[in-house]
Amino acid sequence: MITPRILVSLVCVFLFVFADIQLALANSNTEVSQELTTLYRAARKVISVNQQHINDASIGDKQLSGKLVAEQALANYAEASGSALDTEKLTDAQSAMLKAVEDVMDENQELINEQGVGFKGFLPAIFARQVANKFSASMAGKMKIKLTAPKSYVRNRANRPDKWEHNVIETMFKRVDYQKGTPFSEEASVKGKEAFRFILPEYYGKSCLGCHGMPKGERDITGGKKEGGVLGELGGAISLIIYQ
Repeated sequence: MITPRILVSLVCVFLFVFADIQLALANSNTEVSQELTTLYRAARKVISVNQQHINDASIGDKQLSGKLVAEQALANYAEASGSALDTEKLTDAQSAMLKAVEDVMDENQELINEQGVGFKGFLPAIFARQVANKFSASMAGKMKIKLTAPKSYVRNRANRPDKWEHNVIETMFKRVDYQKGTPFSEEASVKGKEAFRFILPEYYGKSCLGCHGMPKGERDITGGKKEGGVLGELGGAISLIIYQ
């Protein structure tokens, strides 16, 4: 016979177990998010490092195949994280990210390798957006990644922050006492679906200021207006959704 005392004890045990499971899931989601956003940035870095090479009008074949860029992305990931991904044991999401990188590079070979043309418009942000679109499409219903930024700095409307992203950027990332570079995550619904949300702040580096720096309003190489950003200022964020 289950007495009230036993019943209370069973409920307490259940609650403790449930709390442990929830904590384990949150930790797992955080780890997955950190890995994916690091890999995403590692791939974008390959384009940033090779930007001058890509825009060299005197060279035809730039030797930047999808396979090579994916390999360099993995090397950048290992350097940034301190540990290499085991390519024999990649998760579905990691494989999808690397495939998106390869597909974007392979689809843009004609543009990248066009001899006699300097600036080609194949910028790190353009590459990253295309990779994000492919990754999100392949993981439809499971995960979604995108670049975003403070509303005043967004050039492509597709990258505008949603309410959740905007709130985190404005009330947390922009605070003078916020620990720079620290991501934020929490459970939050997305269009009625339960999800784990993760957002990583990004700051203007020297390579960013050619297009996003001073003087504000001046036309950059892309034809867009410079935002007037300064070195180290919050310039954007990587947002990842893991649907539960």
